[in-house]
Amino acid sequence: MECTTNTRKLIVDLFEINALKFGKFTLKSGIESPVYFDLRVIVSYPAIMEKVSDLLWDAVTSDVEFKHLCGVPYTALPLATCMAVKYNKPMLIRRKEAKDYGTKKMVEGVFVEGDKCLIVEDVVTSGTSVMETAQSLDQVGLKVTDAVVLLNREQGGKNMLASNGIQLHSVLKLSQVSKILEQEGKLSKEVVDEVEQFIVKNQFQNGAVALKRKQENKEESEKKKIKQRLTYKDRKEVCYHIVAQKLLDIMEKKSTNLAFSVDVTKCQEVLKLAELIGPYICILKTHVDILEDFNQDFIKSLQALADKHQFLLFEDRKYGDIGNTVKLQYGSGMYKTSEWAHIINAHTVPGDGVVKGLKEIGLPKERGCLLIGQMSSKGNLATGSYTDASVLMAENHSDFVFGFISTSQISQNPKFLHMTPGVKMAVGKDNLEQQYLTPEEVIVNRGSDIIIVGRGIYQAEDPVKTAIAYKEAGYNAYLQTIV
Repeated sequence: MECTTNTRKLIVDLFEINALKFGKFTLKSGIESPVYFDLRVIVSYPAIMEKVSDLLWDAVTSDVEFKHLCGVPYTALPLATCMAVKYNKPMLIRRKEAKDYGTKKMVEGVFVEGDKCLIVEDVVTSGTSVMETAQSLDQVGLKVTDAVVLLNREQGGKNMLASNGIQLHSVLKLSQVSKILEQEGKLSKEVVDEVEQFIVKNQFQNGAVALKRKQENKEESEKKKIKQRLTYKDRKEVCYHIVAQKLLDIMEKKSTNLAFSVDVTKCQEVLKLAELIGPYICILKTHVDILEDFNQDFIKSLQALADKHQFLLFEDRKYGDIGNTVKLQYGSGMYKTSEWAHIINAHTVPGDGVVKGLKEIGLPKERGCLLIGQMSSKGNLATGSYTDASVLMAENHSDFVFGFISTSQISQNPKFLHMTPGVKMAVGKDNLEQQYLTPEEVIVNRGSDIIIVGRGIYQAEDPVKTAIAYKEAGYNAYLQTIV
């Protein structure tokens, strides 16, 4: 933007309230800078805050279409609020972290999928804060094509955002600010020269280094959180679902977080494996519709083994139809799954109806459901907003849903358990694009609670010895994560 009388006056005002500081400063990106902008102070100067919001508005309204405003938390929130109120433009709020209660939304406000949202920021250096906000908005279906900032530090942020499809509009540029302050007698030529040299040195930085560093810090922070999880005993105090409590009790008493997926096609083979592997597992996972000789006597024998060896039965049916259909599939038919399976699971594609239908049958029988929030097969679509919607659905039906099938921890709420399939002692994949992860990767790094192992055990030369190895690997990984 061209330096008008208003912008010149604003630069001087910001300098006089100490929002512009010159000296030696280390920025969040780690870069040493001769200038620092502390725009948080403008909230104490209403006239300046109004002037800033007017200039931000003027910077975009001539050629940018948008339906909503969203300020980057937290300094830009009051600026976006001023713009929204004065110019009657709906505002959205993006949280830095989701709440662990209520709706747990990352984006608050009323909008329709596909709406365009303008991001408002105070200062752009590498552009990572704007990108993080844009990604949160994108996950809920909003489109971001433009962002407006009071001050562009000219350190690569504009180029980085442009490479991600976001045009940056700025009221002020760093080079412009220093020259105006020199003209107004506020800065010496030596300081201005130092600022200009700093800009030249850093202007071609595209923000990738800063973005990578921030992501690494975030991942390290998440790992630290994971390594401070509750013990199984303490977890029972916050998991009020009866199936979750039973499962955690078994896991504690048997020192195991191993679920065995017994995907064989003969009833006697299932029972034989259940007898052999039962002492080392907390869950036996079945696919009864692949059994060639299924019968109700088999179910009675399986229930007896579950009681004998203290494990829960999980029928991996993956219900995914309308409510009335899944009620019939779950409660009737030849399998009568609700009569014997402690745990079932469901896709969330059909919406709330699938859970409501299953809940009508399972809740009175004290059964529990897992929602499929992520999958272990390559190229699957259970990612991003789908996963977020699955977590919200679980929150809304936590009287019946007690956890997730996922490849990582997708909810920070300790009342939900996470179970991860595709676990082997070595990382890899099969010829049908099933991807495998190690027990330690799943439990320690990805924050899951239970490892699910199938072929790695029943196709082993010695299934019992192999099951014990998985049990110990999974449990030792858990021991690394507790306080």
